[in-house]
Amino acid sequence: MFSLTPDAAEPRLHVARRTLERLRTVPGLAARYTGHAEPHRLDDLAALPPLAKDDLNTALAHLEPKAENGATWLFQSGGSTGAPKIGYAPTGFYMAGVHAHWQPLDPDDVFVNAWGAGRMWGAHFLAAALADLSGCQIIAVGSVAADEYPDWLSFFAARRVTAIGGTPSVLRLWFARARAAGITLPDLRKVLWLGEAWQPQLAEDMAAVAPRARRHGMFGSTETWVVGTNGPECPADTFHTLPEQLVHVGPDDLLDFTTLNPEMLNPVLRYRTGDAGRLVACPCGRPGPAMQVLGRRDSVVQVRGLGLHVEQVVARAEREPGVTQAQVLVTEQGGRASSVEVLLLTAPDAEVDTERLRKEILSATFTLSTAFQHDPQCFRVRTVDALISNGRTGKTSDLVVREDS
Repeated sequence: MFSLTPDAAEPRLHVARRTLERLRTVPGLAARYTGHAEPHRLDDLAALPPLAKDDLNTALAHLEPKAENGATWLFQSGGSTGAPKIGYAPTGFYMAGVHAHWQPLDPDDVFVNAWGAGRMWGAHFLAAALADLSGCQIIAVGSVAADEYPDWLSFFAARRVTAIGGTPSVLRLWFARARAAGITLPDLRKVLWLGEAWQPQLAEDMAAVAPRARRHGMFGSTETWVVGTNGPECPADTFHTLPEQLVHVGPDDLLDFTTLNPEMLNPVLRYRTGDAGRLVACPCGRPGPAMQVLGRRDSVVQVRGLGLHVEQVVARAEREPGVTQAQVLVTEQGGRASSVEVLLLTAPDAEVDTERLRKEILSATFTLSTAFQHDPQCFRVRTVDALISNGRTGKTSDLVVREDS
């Protein structure tokens, strides 16, 4: 099932044919497309093999795309462990196409861009491009130390800030700190978010700090860029896809994405992010199918806004002599990771240097080193007598997420 009708999509499949032509030049991928026809119809597209993250990284390493106009921006792609994998975007980050269909900001807004800047993550710059198209005032803050929140929040109130944007975990900090300090933002009407699933706990703090504020969300990745958007009348997990993004629902509800934007630098052709979803009618009443995101179907877990590949961390731990099995335990407080632990089940009489292993994993894993840059003690490695298992099924998974009350 596709997000666009044949009449809407097929005249634009020349972009997919060009993408296929590029992928056929990649030595590691060319063979998979042997015998597949050029996609002139949606059925032809659905017959092509999907791309996974490693496939796209292979393609980008070979193609090294370059923007025709302006700079070519390089970003971390996929939130992977180890060294950053590269994604590409031209100046403007495709936001003109987004702004044509979604305009949460207007020229009268004073917008706080609270997405982290730098660190090869694109959300801060993407939001800045949207604000530029909107013609509003913008305050760029990036990361903020714990003792700085009251002063910044008072500044926002004095400047009569009307909009703020960030990942839900970052937004939760802003609203929780404001509520704890007794600071209100009576002029705040709009909360933009991207990078994580919406956290329902935000609603309670928003109601206390900024009762007029409503959420406006984007869904996407540094491989696909913005796929869809929603507004206050839409469920938080449901997004209206852009005409330049073709979404397909495959087996096991896995979503794959194909760009119909001729300016897209990443060769996105049936690209799977690991998200599952379905096409539904949105309660907001807007015509056409919307994309409801059901969650992840791969081993990536969000840790403070970054994707952690659990299986790679477990594989590294299990290569350590004496370790028979490993498990990643993420402890959350209010929907945000407060700590990550690697639990080790060891052979009898085995001695494992857990501190050395902790330092190795932390330094070699981009997500963990970035997420715990300011509190590295919250990432730990320790031996245990037994791993955490499901008492009903007896299964022991690589990942356990628990809420710490």
